[in-house]
Amino acid sequence: MQGGLDWELVAMVAGAVSAAFIVWDGALRKGERSDAVRGILEVAWPVLFIAAMGMLLKFTDFAGVLLAAGLITGAIWAYDRAMLAPKRAEADAEPAVVDMARAFFPVIVVVFLARSFWVEPFKIPSGSMKPTLLVGDFILVNKYTYGIRLPVVNRKVMDVGEVKRGDVVVFRYPVDPSLDYIKRVVGLPGDVVAYNGRQISINGTPVPFQQTGTYADADTGYMRLPVFSEKLGEKTHAVMVVPPEPPVNLAGVRQFPSRNNCEYNDSGFTCRVPAGHYFVMGDNRDQSLDSRYWGFVPDDHLKGRAFLVWMNFGDFKRIGNGIQ
Repeated sequence: MQGGLDWELVAMVAGAVSAAFIVWDGALRKGERSDAVRGILEVAWPVLFIAAMGMLLKFTDFAGVLLAAGLITGAIWAYDRAMLAPKRAEADAEPAVVDMARAFFPVIVVVFLARSFWVEPFKIPSGSMKPTLLVGDFILVNKYTYGIRLPVVNRKVMDVGEVKRGDVVVFRYPVDPSLDYIKRVVGLPGDVVAYNGRQISINGTPVPFQQTGTYADADTGYMRLPVFSEKLGEKTHAVMVVPPEPPVNLAGVRQFPSRNNCEYNDSGFTCRVPAGHYFVMGDNRDQSLDSRYWGFVPDDHLKGRAFLVWMNFGDFKRIGNGIQ
């Protein structure tokens, strides 16, 4: 049994209590509102709203929740200004739900626009990108590097730049688009990517790859693992390997769209990247669930290019590190 609070349950209970109080106030309360009741309502409405938006995350992504929140608070605020406020006496207090909507709406709009078209924060949840990115890194992702996309529907409406080999990208996981993954782009549309003896070849040309040192941390039991310098396109970055592991675990390879573009054997694989797709791999080459196992990333699944570590509460020295 794991310790800690079940925050989903806490949110549900808080939302239910707030809803019950709001219903009581609207349907069952008798007499004028006291200052205490007004104060509770000023808390109950935001709590109910936040709890409802949190539950909505079960059915859509955060962008969808922000869009819904903006539409709801904007509609409440606009309806009050157009229909209710002109009829309200100057001495009458503004309803708590309207006060909440007026306070939340501009903040929600700014956050929605910023994370949809400018930058979006992510937290690194696993070690698949070691040694480039560590568990606990909070990173920023440039949302317009590869084009302007409509939020929620993820449809590109304007080309801005092209994906390059070596870019570290955040994308919607093809197996479950509700999840976001981060990997490095190895193959572009039309490329033939080969991986043998832990060295990548692109269209028959081996990618420069040489050992530069070792890496160790608590997750590896402080066992020193080889680190290599690898150059994909114009980008040079570090990759880590675990010598006892095979280049690809054949038992873990799924059936995926365009699976017949790939050939696997005990020493590695060869894949031709289909049009409109990308082949991605983690920098922690032997401990990464990536295109080797679940296939190619469609262009419309890309969310942006990772470019900066802005926080790591376990290691402040990582703050401000650029992502190569």
